[in-house]
Amino acid sequence: MTGFPYQIIGFDLDGTLLDTSPELTASVNHTLGLAGLPPLTQEEIKPMVGLGAKHMLQVGLERAGNTDPQALREYLPILLDHYGDNLGSGSPPYPGLLDAMARFDSMGVKLAIVTNKYERFAIKLLTEVGLIDRFACVIGGDTMGKGKSKPDRAPIDEMIRRCGGQPGTTPAAFIGDSIYDVMAAHNAGIPCVAVSFGFLHQPVDELGADAIIDHYDEFIPTLERIAAK
Repeated sequence: MTGFPYQIIGFDLDGTLLDTSPELTASVNHTLGLAGLPPLTQEEIKPMVGLGAKHMLQVGLERAGNTDPQALREYLPILLDHYGDNLGSGSPPYPGLLDAMARFDSMGVKLAIVTNKYERFAIKLLTEVGLIDRFACVIGGDTMGKGKSKPDRAPIDEMIRRCGGQPGTTPAAFIGDSIYDVMAAHNAGIPCVAVSFGFLHQPVDELGADAIIDHYDEFIPTLERIAAK
């Protein structure tokens, strides 16, 4: 292990690690079409991502003009089936990510995923894009049980444990694109870096992150600056 200040780095998935917006847009619009509703644009769908598929579809249905709770129950399985069948078909990593991951590997830093996506979908997506073996663990929105996804601290604590660390003791940091990422990290007592290129629900400088990056080549120097404060 080198002198790098963090032993564990956690990543959000959608909008942080991978640009999954093309796949999510296709699945939402496939579902809306079957419901007889007009499609939404990719830019309209991006801010819906972050609290899981059910929330994303609920907002999508409402945005397209259907507020019937029965519609959500009826069409959620359709959305999940379509998304599961097309995972990895168009979700590239963000620029500079792979180089940053290689540097972390060279320093002996353990990498992990904490997402509000269902765990099975997260694992399948990472497998399809060839990144699954780069992570020590994958924590999904359903991994810890109901009510224990981000912004709760539970998945962050579990990430640290699965990476061989001790919550509250082992130096760790997180990176994400939403207020849920920042809150989860801070609730667990670790710093959070926000990306300016993600699926932002609000201006990135309003997220309360410890720092903001515009490109992954800024990530490691930014973490070093945070630790030096």
